[in-house]
Amino acid sequence: MQSNNYDVIIIGAGIVGLATALHLLQKNLSLHVLILEKENDIAKHQTGNNSGVIHSGIYYKPNSLRAINCLRGYQMLLDFCDTENIPYDICGKIIVATKEDELQRLQNIYQRGIENGLTGLELLDETAIKKAEPHCAGIKGIYVPQTGIIDYTAVSKKYAEKIKALNGTIALHQKVVDIKNNNNEIKVITQDNTYTTKQLINCAGLYSDKIAKLTSNNISVKIVPFRGEYFTLKKEKEYLVKNLIYPIPDPDFPFLGVHFTRFIQGGVEAGPNAVLAYAREGYKKSDIVWSEFFESIFYKGFIKLAFKNWRTGIGEMRRSYSKKAFTIALQRLIPELQMDDLIVGEAGVRASAMDRNGNVVDDFIIEQQGNVIHVLNTPSPAATASLSIGLTIAEMALKELK
Repeated sequence: MQSNNYDVIIIGAGIVGLATALHLLQKNLSLHVLILEKENDIAKHQTGNNSGVIHSGIYYKPNSLRAINCLRGYQMLLDFCDTENIPYDICGKIIVATKEDELQRLQNIYQRGIENGLTGLELLDETAIKKAEPHCAGIKGIYVPQTGIIDYTAVSKKYAEKIKALNGTIALHQKVVDIKNNNNEIKVITQDNTYTTKQLINCAGLYSDKIAKLTSNNISVKIVPFRGEYFTLKKEKEYLVKNLIYPIPDPDFPFLGVHFTRFIQGGVEAGPNAVLAYAREGYKKSDIVWSEFFESIFYKGFIKLAFKNWRTGIGEMRRSYSKKAFTIALQRLIPELQMDDLIVGEAGVRASAMDRNGNVVDDFIIEQQGNVIHVLNTPSPAATASLSIGLTIAEMALKELK
């Protein structure tokens, strides 16, 4: 019978938790590392329900954790995929301004890309936009050659395969219900087992704040779940999109806006919107956990965000319940798109870390409290940056284990 004693336990088998385990084992083969996952497989939530974009780092504040890890993680990801024969396509994307009042924001994004060290960026006029994407409308744009597409579930499965080859353990169906930290030893209690560890790493995604509160009262953010809903283009209309087409983001709203993305497996996705999910894993409108819903809507930070962005919020809700409204938003980028060209697609849920002032935290949050590391916020581009984030966390953990 295998011992339940480990050097490091990681809660959550999403792409960041898996990347962290992989780095730990690559740096120290003698470590006993366990990943606890409550689902019946890895990468079931944010990792397995995103649009599969390899992000360039153009949007992120220079020297922020998002920028640093995206730029480093981008090359680490491509090198890993080349070594492990995981398919990807660096197809590039365009970011398009459709109105005069977006031009300054487009210029700011371009400048931020330059500051982040991106090369090959091109400013596009209307003619160049049409050359890149013949069916796209825009008055000015940016071509970003570094952007690509990939299947992050496939990447995660390869991480898991290598973890097991290095004698790491992934335990499924293990929902953590309590944690007892006695400084020298941490007991992690699941619904049917108790595990002990010297070091605990919380990569629980949508439940990261809940897990954190089992070990600390000093947690400054709350996870508020936002559902992003997608449509897919009918097969006969996929010609409308060659690669990836993005709008200029609303500066007052912490999401990128509806856009078009090509899948590595084939097909084209349109979306997402951003609406409050009625459960932390509320992928459908009918998925409701009342305790989680009330916890979100009565949180002081969410109330402030809702008041500050009520107009945008109403628009997002309209697009959630009206295919016509969703189509109109997409027609800003591709005017000839029609409502009948769209098929209801999948949805994802973003774990948005929000402070009490109503700010959706714009950067990664990785907090170390003695022998516990809490990964409290890893929004996009976390999948692109997973190997870089995992390396950062692994180095923090190894330093504490010495």
